Amino acid sequence: MNVTRKGDRAPRIAGRVAQQLADTMFALSTPSRVEILGCLLDGPHAVVDLMAALGMEQSAVSHQLRVLREHSLVKVERRGRKGFYALYDEHVVALLEEALRHVERRSEGRRRLRRPRDAKAAGE
Repeated sequence: MNVTRKGDRAPRIAGRVAQQLADTMFALSTPSRVEILGCLLDGPHAVVDLMAALGMEQSAVSHQLRVLREHSLVKVERRGRKGFYALYDEHVVALLEEALRHVERRSEGRRRLRRPRDAKAAGE
């Protein structure tokens, strides 16, 4: 019989992969970068389009795009003199969609937990 105790198993995410995953999560840790990725869920955008949509300066958008590009979350496609930024691949789309579902589910759970207390406070 092959019994494995909990302490005998190797970590599911270890070493270099853990570092790469942490780096990816770092790239997602700034709201402006997440907002840029949200815009790109609709398709490729030029920097000027992202500036208008987010109300950010060109230098700020370009800086955030550089970080996202360094972490393989976005790619740039040249069309003439303009660069259009897009999500790197379908894995980035899935990552964002799952993160959104997680946040929405967490928010729903918090609302459900608050309702009974709110009703008691209102004297119901």
